[in-house]
Amino acid sequence: MRLKIFQSLLERKHCVRSLSKKLGISESAISQHIKVMREARLVYGEKFGYHTHYLPSQEAVDYLTEQFEGMRTASLTVDRDRTVCQCEYRKEGTPQ
Repeated sequence: MRLKIFQSLLERKHCVRSLSKKLGISESAISQHIKVMREARLVYGEKFGYHTHYLPSQEAVDYLTEQFEGMRTASLTVDRDRTVCQCEYRKEGTPQ
């Protein structure tokens, strides 16, 4: 759900009520998710009268982009042809 909230905030500013209607969950649930995301510095709020409009933190977007690019690069080097798991706990010659 937090990913959906974050993606919605990448499209435009939203208040809790707007996110609630868009995502089909209660305002209190949205508020709890936003609280966690604010504490993680993923989003921030701008006060407009009684409402707070939320946006993604640009630093968070930049950091996540960098991390996903690194994961993509690592994924391209994974040996996908290997048929046997190389788990540390398996001894060589042990049947699967």
